Amino acid sequence: MTTVDVDLLVIGAGPTGLYATYYAGFRGHRIAVVDSLPELGGQVTAMYPEKQIFDVAGFPSVKGRELVEGLVEQAGTAKPEYLLDRTATTLEHHDDGVVVGLDDGTEVRAGAVLITAGIGKFSPRPLPAGEGWLGRGLEFFVPSFAPYAGKDVVIVGGGDSAFDWALHLEPVARSVTLVHRRDAFRAHERTIEQVRATPTEIITRAQVTALRGEPTVAEVDIEVDGETVTRPCQAVVAALGFVADLGPMQQWGLEVHKRHICVSPAMQTNLPRVFAAGDITEYDGKVRLIAVGFGEAATAVNNATVVINPDAKVFPGHSSEGS
Repeated sequence: MTTVDVDLLVIGAGPTGLYATYYAGFRGHRIAVVDSLPELGGQVTAMYPEKQIFDVAGFPSVKGRELVEGLVEQAGTAKPEYLLDRTATTLEHHDDGVVVGLDDGTEVRAGAVLITAGIGKFSPRPLPAGEGWLGRGLEFFVPSFAPYAGKDVVIVGGGDSAFDWALHLEPVARSVTLVHRRDAFRAHERTIEQVRATPTEIITRAQVTALRGEPTVAEVDIEVDGETVTRPCQAVVAALGFVADLGPMQQWGLEVHKRHICVSPAMQTNLPRVFAAGDITEYDGKVRLIAVGFGEAATAVNNATVVINPDAKVFPGHSSEGS
């Protein structure tokens, strides 16, 4: 069994977790970061690394990949120990700290825990007609646009991811067709208008019923109002949303409201020495933005610092004041 001893364990390596890691280093802590994904960046890396993000202070717009690169560099100043492709499974409380067990047998002993796990562990909702086609032309994420160059692409879904990917793939693909089962969309209205202004074909009240080709997809059948139309297709993107939950953390005794962890103004959970920040948290007036997560991370780290070291102050002064 491997044992890791740190002051603060951060669970979740998305933007909020990475910023929390940097800030914990600024407070002089030893930090470990655990994430169930094999790469840093959380949902941004997994789902939309090429997407332009508009809600980060100081950047009129920034690609997801570039934002993560900057956050990783910033977090690196804290010299954290990254424990990737692993899941936090158990939590034990002791007088002087907590012990978190990981699914590979590693034990992390920490003075406090900060949960920044976004929407928790997530898995894509399947496309019923896509069984057996994953990796043969069917994908759930679009981490890079280059593989879609010159292809006929069919995107299934009506949310933000579906329309974002339609907007970004249209300039590189030979054609883009967006298929949605209803007339109404969940995506941001501005993005919908932008996609409508492109040559993208939008087919509503429809569903993809079959994929055909060998060894990879070559065409799809789309049922529209009871009739079937066929489109050439070398790539299908199923953007049907995700099933997310807190995974093993649900057994820790955390106070949860609709899959979100309830926190105090100090970002403290109902459990001693356990804090949370970012999209996974819930409180009155909560707004789920990356920018909000950054502020919550600093609040959580500062309040956790007093738990880790009772002689410390909650507010250490401004980072611009130097050391």
